[in-house]
Amino acid sequence: MGPHPAVAAIRLAVRRVLTDILDDHGRIPGPPTHERPPSPLVLVACSGGADSMALASALAFEAPRLGVRAGGVTVDHGLQAGSDLRAADVVTRLRELGLDPAESVAVTVGRDGGPEAAARDARYAALDAAAERHGAAAVLLGHTRDDQAETVLLGLARGSGIRSLSGMAAVSGADGRYRRPFLQVDRQTARTACMAQSLPVWDDPHNADPAYTRSRLRHEGLPALEKALGKGVVEALARTAQLSRDDADALDAWAGRAEAGVRDADGRLECAALHDLPPAVRRRVLRRAAIEAGAPAGSLFARHIEEVDRLITGWRGQGAINLPGRVVARRQGGRLVIRQG
Repeated sequence: MGPHPAVAAIRLAVRRVLTDILDDHGRIPGPPTHERPPSPLVLVACSGGADSMALASALAFEAPRLGVRAGGVTVDHGLQAGSDLRAADVVTRLRELGLDPAESVAVTVGRDGGPEAAARDARYAALDAAAERHGAAAVLLGHTRDDQAETVLLGLARGSGIRSLSGMAAVSGADGRYRRPFLQVDRQTARTACMAQSLPVWDDPHNADPAYTRSRLRHEGLPALEKALGKGVVEALARTAQLSRDDADALDAWAGRAEAGVRDADGRLECAALHDLPPAVRRRVLRRAAIEAGAPAGSLFARHIEEVDRLITGWRGQGAINLPGRVVARRQGGRLVIRQG
């Protein structure tokens, strides 16, 4: 008798990602031999919740069958009493699954961008450091299709454009470090897989705390949408993310090609040439120029680019536009100058 359908589904998702990682590193899947050197190390980021425990168990099952070395790391944010004990318990579970190395990393969460963003920044910094320390080729993250749907809705609420609607990428980070095998797997499947394998899980109380935007969306917003529109909202939002990502990637590539044609011999942006570009392409060129000048990508929002765009499309002699990172954009003699000032 085969594994429970939920267990089979998560294992298949992980197997596909591990095969991709091996392909990226020029390896033929299979156990190490005299001709085949040891495989890259793959870490799983595990909070102890159902999604990441299901991911850890699937990695522990599939990795040895493909000759992949597998480990795990849990991040202790220090935001709740006893978080260090919870992290130690997660490490024990990871080791019981056979993952090695398995470790806990404590972080200090700042305040920039709000509690959710600050915790996320601290977590990714810790995961980056762990990957570097162990020489890991990839870190697996347990984001599910439900998480993707929530991310799309949050992007829609911010009004940040099609890139924001594209949600989380299956592969992201430097050199494709972060992999998300479960973006086509729903949250209930992951939880069912844990139950079928008798895996203990920890439900983070922050996930049910209405003080957090994502928590309100998860427990109030999405259920209200499903009540009004019927089942299938999560699947439709996840599909929207993929379609939006395809469109955004195509527009980014177009902007990359168009940029050379809107600069003069000295590399300055020509306003007349920019004006002739389609708005979606022009704004991407402006965003790229602002980031190159030193504006932090994470702090550069649609409203910033719209203000710079008006220097091209609605020129009335207005003054300079201040952007994040002390970057200033101004129009001078038919040229758009964007630099730190």
